[in-house]
Formats: sequence, C-alpha cells, structure tokens
Amino acid sequence: MYTGRDLTELSMMAKTNWKNEELSFFHHSLQQITPYLNVEGQTIHREIIEEIESRGGV
Repeated sequence: MYTGRDLTELSMMAKTNWKNEELSFFHHSLQQITPYLNVEGQTIHREIIEEIESRGGV
C-alpha cells in the first residue's frame, strides 16, 4: 500500500520533484478512473505521464 505524500501536497510542487513511487502510484490510480476524470484530472494525469516518459519510465 502507498504511504507517501497525498495528491494535495504533491499538487503544490512540480512533477519533476515527485518520487518515482509517487508518479507510479498516482498514474495507476488515475488510469483506473480515467472515464470519470474532469478536464483538470485529465491534465494532471497527462502531466504525470509526461514526467514518467521524460524519466525513461518508472
């Protein structure tokens, strides 16, 4: 189970400062609810995906 920082805290910082575990966890979580995300949620998910890709994957 994930025990790191919550999305509220993480949203206050750049995705480049997120740990790989945080990116991975929230990517998986948002991927599971993709059909229900509003535009803001979709934007956050896209930014997470872009950061994961820029790191060469996690």
